[in-house]
Amino acid sequence: MSQSFLARLPLSRHEIDRDYLSRERPALFDELRADPAARVLPIFEGTALLRAPGELALVPFDAIPQPSMLVYLGRSLSTTSPEPVGTPIVAALLDDAGHLAEGEWGNLRRLGAELSDRDTGLLAEALGILNWHATHGFSPRTGEATVPGKAGWVRVDPASGAENYPRTDAAIIVGITDSRDRLLLGSNALWESNRFSLLAGFVEPGESLEAAVVREVFEESGLRVIDPVYLGSQPWPFPASLMVGFLAKLDPAIESVLTPDGTEILDLRWFTRDELAASLDEVLLPGPTSIARAIIEEWFGGPLEARA
Repeated sequence: MSQSFLARLPLSRHEIDRDYLSRERPALFDELRADPAARVLPIFEGTALLRAPGELALVPFDAIPQPSMLVYLGRSLSTTSPEPVGTPIVAALLDDAGHLAEGEWGNLRRLGAELSDRDTGLLAEALGILNWHATHGFSPRTGEATVPGKAGWVRVDPASGAENYPRTDAAIIVGITDSRDRLLLGSNALWESNRFSLLAGFVEPGESLEAAVVREVFEESGLRVIDPVYLGSQPWPFPASLMVGFLAKLDPAIESVLTPDGTEILDLRWFTRDELAASLDEVLLPGPTSIARAIIEEWFGGPLEARA
């Protein structure tokens, strides 16, 4: 991955030591509550409390209502944030924002490109693990209700003692070019008709990332591609994905007919760079937080001033 492309992936940024060894301490949260330097990131209905526009609010334990879940996120490595390097940080899931409800709250989709490196990493980490807890409340083996353990990083089956660890769903996303170096963009059935993005899909069991690129492209467009080249990846905790970016070329040895699958993809269009630049008043592109936008701009050769 080139450094220039890495810089275009907002959610891959981080300045946090996840400090995994501390998760093993059974009394960790009691220790942190007693530590005046410890800070809490309040999360309510998928949003985070903000100190200022584009800046997360990290508050002492006694400044939040009773949380329904705590997860230890690690220690800050940032030298530019208000909190000193080494500050321990905990995510607190709130069922009721209480007195904090009047504050400003923000979501990661909107803020991902605006937050600092540390704050982006913190919020992506917090949402990813809390979303996992929300959907894994019962043991897949016994059906028993599970309880959090290891500072929020496992769920334990009380009947068997088995530990269930978080899972991430790998998904590929691919910029497809033809012999004229045009880029293929598609419109999803769930979007407005003028919103276009790259083709993407989840990796299936027993499948490599590269094989998933070839399969997903064919399923959604009827095209056969070759030479998938890895670009980079970023977390997409909506709710639990890792988006893995590729570039691939249309196979010149096979005559392909552009065929939207009609279920997920309703429209497909090839764009030259000039055509895409001339279409920005009518074509909606992915937002600046997404890896799709980064891949499109990697192909385009620079930033695109487009509505999102």
